Amino acid sequence: MFLPTLSPSDVSYGADLYDLPNGNKKALKGEVAGISHSQTMAKLKLSHTPAEHQLYQALLEEAGSAHTRICAFSTRQLMVLAQLPNYSAVRRALHGLINKQSIEDYRIAGDLFSMRQATVYLIFSPEEILARRTASHYSGQHHSTDAASDQAIERVADFQGLSRREAQVALCCAEGLTNTEIGKRLHISEQTVKYHLRHIFVKYGVRRRTELVSRLLSQAAQPETAREIFELPAPHE
Repeated sequence: MFLPTLSPSDVSYGADLYDLPNGNKKALKGEVAGISHSQTMAKLKLSHTPAEHQLYQALLEEAGSAHTRICAFSTRQLMVLAQLPNYSAVRRALHGLINKQSIEDYRIAGDLFSMRQATVYLIFSPEEILARRTASHYSGQHHSTDAASDQAIERVADFQGLSRREAQVALCCAEGLTNTEIGKRLHISEQTVKYHLRHIFVKYGVRRRTELVSRLLSQAAQPETAREIFELPAPHE
């Protein structure tokens, strides 16, 4: 079920939100601050759990196909669309997406039975999500990104053999963090970091950290930071 697009004044985050059908300034896809849509989606994928990203992609596709940014779905509809196993998985994924500012939910007042069974969701584009997170978590600060960090993020995100945690550890390595620093960043023990690194080395076919970093960065410059990926609300794992 799709509803008309909200105007900027109707939502809690009003900056640069425009109606999609009416000559929008920022559509569901785009480019912000020189970062391509694919790079932004790669960053977003690593900040979501697999179930959250599965659900987010389903919502984004449904909204895009209907040329709107607001959809109303029941839990059952979301379960089918995202191919999640049960209602609990849907609710956990929704809670994670809302906490990570990827979507917003709204209740509907009305007498129609079908409307009482549904919740309205405002779906933000990947570019808008990162902007919202920056505004709330890094107020007044500018966080730069370079070609090397973007390249590493895309390569890790596209490597299908890595788990989400392994991907995070690999990116911390690309940033130049030690095992102790990685453990503090991800709130895991140093032994757990070493455990993940062993698996990462096997999957990438390398023997040491320097080879892994070289594989991720190639001949590009050393990345400045990938901190924005990790300083998000803790996922429900």
